[in-house]
Amino acid sequence: MKKILLFASVLLILFTACKKNKVNPDNSVVDPSVPSTGSALDKIKDSIILYAREDYYWYDKLPTYTAFNPRAITGSTDLDALQTEVNKLSQYAINPATNKPYEYYYRNPGEAKYSFIDEGEASDRLNAVSGDFGFAPFYNPNDNTLNDLRIKYVYPGSPADLSGIKRGYRIMSINGRTALNGGVTANVNFIINAYSESSTITMQLQRQDNSLFTTTLNTSDYKINPVIKHKEFNMGAGKKVGYMVFNSFVSLKSTQDTLNNVFKAFAADGVTDLVIDMRYNGGGYVETAEYLADLIAPSSATGSVMYRAYYNNILASGNEKLLYKQWRRDENNKPYNYGQVDYSVNGNTFHFNKQGTLNVKRVYFIVTEATASASELTINCLRAVSGLNVQLIGSTTYGKPVGFFDIDIDKYQMYIPEFETKNANGEGGYYNGMTPASTTYPGKYAIDDLTKDFGDSTEYLLSEALTNVNLGHYSTSPLEIQSINAAKTSTNLLESIINARTFNGMVVSKHKLKDE
Repeated sequence: MKKILLFASVLLILFTACKKNKVNPDNSVVDPSVPSTGSALDKIKDSIILYAREDYYWYDKLPTYTAFNPRAITGSTDLDALQTEVNKLSQYAINPATNKPYEYYYRNPGEAKYSFIDEGEASDRLNAVSGDFGFAPFYNPNDNTLNDLRIKYVYPGSPADLSGIKRGYRIMSINGRTALNGGVTANVNFIINAYSESSTITMQLQRQDNSLFTTTLNTSDYKINPVIKHKEFNMGAGKKVGYMVFNSFVSLKSTQDTLNNVFKAFAADGVTDLVIDMRYNGGGYVETAEYLADLIAPSSATGSVMYRAYYNNILASGNEKLLYKQWRRDENNKPYNYGQVDYSVNGNTFHFNKQGTLNVKRVYFIVTEATASASELTINCLRAVSGLNVQLIGSTTYGKPVGFFDIDIDKYQMYIPEFETKNANGEGGYYNGMTPASTTYPGKYAIDDLTKDFGDSTEYLLSEALTNVNLGHYSTSPLEIQSINAAKTSTNLLESIINARTFNGMVVSKHKLKDE
C-alpha cells in the first residue's frame, strides 16, 4: 500500500491536462551566491529556497540563500530533509493579527500549516483515484473518555462501502484488539498503523441498533465520488430542504454529471433551502468550487465578481525567472510554462456564471476544522452575493485563504502559497478559520455528531439546519467545549493521518497567459 505523506489539508492548483516534467535544478545563474557544484540533493535544497524567494506569497520575509544555508538541513530521509526545509521557510512570515507565523499550526508548532513537498501523492488524490479502504475513523467528540471510536465517513464504491459500513458505526475492535482508547498513545499508534500502513484490516463494528458484525477489508483502487449522500426534507408550509454531502473538490470532469443531476432534482422538486455538508472537505479543484458556487448562486449573480486572486509583486509584475522552467500542457495539449501565466489581479478576477435552474435564498454550510481551502473559498464567494443568506453550522474551519500551484523539482513536487483569494467585497484573510455564529459568519456553533449517518434528520448538525428552516431559529442546546478540546489534544496524530487521507486541495484547470 502506498505510504501516505502527513500534511495538513491544503489549497492546491494543478491542471487536469498537465503532463509532469522532471526539472533538473541548475540554480547558480539565478543567484550568484549559490554554489555551481554539489550533490543532486544539495541542488534540490537550493531550488526550494530559490523558488520560495521568487514565488512564495510572503517571499519578502525570507532570508537570503547564504543566511538560510539550505544544504545544512538534514533529515532521516531525503524527503524528510526537504520537508524540514519547507517547514523552516514557512515560519518567517509573521501575521500581525496573531504575532505568529501565517503558517503556524497549533497541532504541530514549527511545521508548515500549508506548504509541503511530496513525490506526487497529492496529484494522484486530486484526480479522484484512491487506493485505500475508503473510510475514515475518529473519536466521538461528545465522549470525554475518548473510548468511542466511530466511522467518520465512507466513500461510495470503496471497499468499506461494498462491505456495508456506514458513517456512525462504532468500531469495537481492530485486528482483534479491543483496547482503542484515544487517550493512550499506544492505542492511537496501533489504529494508525492498522489504518494507514497495511493493505488489510479486520474490524468488528456496532450498528446504531446495537447489532454487531465483523468484516475484513483490502485496499483497492476506486474512483472517488465526493457526493456521498443527497436527499430532500419536506418541512411543510412550502419549505423543502435539499441536502448534499460534498466531501472533496475532485476534478470537475469527475463529478460534474453527479452535481448536475442532484441540483436538477432539487430544482424539479421545488427545493427552497440548501444544506451543503462539507464538514470533512479539505478542498479541491478551483474549477469544481466555481461550478458548485454557480449551481448555488441565484441567476442575478451572473456576471458579478466571484473572487480575485492576489499574487506577490514579482509574479504580478511579470518578473519571475525560475517559473519558465515549469512546463505544462493545457486542455488542448498545447505546451506552456508558468512563466507565461498572467499573475495580475485583472488576469485573476473570476465571475459568476449561473448553472442550472435552482434558485434559493438561503444556504447552510455544515463545517468543522477539516473544512478547508476550496470549501472555504466557495463559502467566502457566496457570502458576498446580494440576496443570498449564507449560514455556517458546526465549528471553526481550518483557515486557508491562500493557494498554490505545484512546482516540479527533480522527482518532487513542492507546494508553497503563491496567492491569496478575496471575494467581491474584498473579504478574505480568514487565517484563523471561519467561526459559525460569529459577527462575520452567522449561524450556529455546534459539535460534530459521529453517532449518526449522513442525512439522518436527528444528526446534530443537520438537525440544527432543519430547525432553523422550520422555526426560524436554532436550538439552545449547550456546547461541550471541554470534550472537544480533550479529543483534539489527545488525538492530534490520528487527525493528521485523516487529514492526509482526505486531502484534495484547491485546483484550477486553466490559467490565463500573458499574451491572451
